[in-house]
Amino acid sequence: MPEFTGEEPVVKIKDAAQQATKAETASSPRRKYRTLLLQAALFLAIGAFAMLTFLVETIPSFPIDLQITRAIQSFNSPLFSAIMNLISWPGFFPHSFIITLLIALVLYSYGLHWEAAASLLAAVFSTVTNELVKEIIQRPRPSVDLVDVFAVLQSYSFPSGHVMFYVGLFGFVWYLFFALLKRSLIRTLLLTFLGSLILLVGISRIYLGQHWASDVLGAYLLGGLILVGNILLYRWGRKRFFVQQPVAPHAPKSI
Repeated sequence: MPEFTGEEPVVKIKDAAQQATKAETASSPRRKYRTLLLQAALFLAIGAFAMLTFLVETIPSFPIDLQITRAIQSFNSPLFSAIMNLISWPGFFPHSFIITLLIALVLYSYGLHWEAAASLLAAVFSTVTNELVKEIIQRPRPSVDLVDVFAVLQSYSFPSGHVMFYVGLFGFVWYLFFALLKRSLIRTLLLTFLGSLILLVGISRIYLGQHWASDVLGAYLLGGLILVGNILLYRWGRKRFFVQQPVAPHAPKSI
């Protein structure tokens, strides 16, 4: 009588998941083309962030920041308010920590081992960089006497930590789906969902009165630069450490 082990169903499920992922993975040349296209666009953020940081350091406040906040907060619909709160929710601790771990575990379980490790690094780099820049700039958050503040936060304002976290982690996962998956309805839905989160989180931070528009803009710019660095690190690491991983391994150069 054959001996039954509890690991067999788990192994079968894991193998099935990895085979399904392989079937949806684009070819290596296509992945490289998509990567170069995204990197070229993100590098344009370097000069813009440097200029914005200089202005934030030298000018105490921008009148346009107040105008933008009041314009966004003029939408007093309960539904809009609920959506803005919901979009910001994943960026607060411990939600951000739990979501990061879940994303890494899901990627690893589908055979994307280096992608899982790189997603953890993306979240850590964006968070640490944000805290360092905030301590250097030390810009105060919007005050309650100027705008509606839904919850007073004690940390500094520039750049927005939520936006940098979303760009760093969700932006990296967006890149993985964009670069690795074949064109399909599921790929389109995933890209649309993650892209919407990244775009709308900036509006939510302004609407909730916890950041100025310039904080949000600076976070998108710096977050984009960190994202480029993470993508380059990811591509460098795949060629050296995860060549034989179960799904989307690095294809060796033909002689």
